[in-house]
Amino acid sequence: MRTRPFLALAATLAALSVAAAVPASADGSAVLTTGGAGGIAAAVGDTLTAPLATGTTATLYSSATGTSGVKCTASQFTAKVTDNPAAPGTATESVTAHTFDSAGCTSNVIGVLGVTGITIDNLPYDATVASDGTLTVRPPAGSVIQATAKLRTLLGSVTCVYQAPSLTGHADNAGNSITFTNQQMTKSSGSSLCFASGFFTAKYAPVTDAGAAVFVN
Repeated sequence: MRTRPFLALAATLAALSVAAAVPASADGSAVLTTGGAGGIAAAVGDTLTAPLATGTTATLYSSATGTSGVKCTASQFTAKVTDNPAAPGTATESVTAHTFDSAGCTSNVIGVLGVTGITIDNLPYDATVASDGTLTVRPPAGSVIQATAKLRTLLGSVTCVYQAPSLTGHADNAGNSITFTNQQMTKSSGSSLCFASGFFTAKYAPVTDAGAAVFVN
């Protein structure tokens, strides 16, 4: 199977990005730890990865309550720890990759025959994760979070581009997961088959550091 960089994403796009979270549980622990809450601090430079949670899909739908759009069964993000202070606090990361396996992506939009690929553009992104579990993903200065979907249609190939100024998710130590829910992206270019807004939802788990589950404190 081919794995192509995706979204936000975005996306997604993005994603995109760090570990799981509950309030700080041990004095002197770092925000990001392995081996349990309050465990061994994740080192600056460590690489964190996470696939989609088992049995879930990443979706980019035309509305927050609808079911029309694109759905993918395989996706993964990769992020590098850039700062991991003592808890409570905010750790920072660089999201270096966010991929979607186009072989597992489908669309139920009328007139669309299939999904050629989805990419997350303008990487790397900056990510922060706070001790309360709030995760924020932002693009480099002067840029935007961007997801590009290439679709096969009855009239040929169509490219839909969606953008957002940032994405917000939530990390949870239960399952070492990160969840993005209905993160809105706006179409910047594309045909009438591309809906005006894309709402990104995905759950990534487990977040790991060299195979060890990552916790937020």
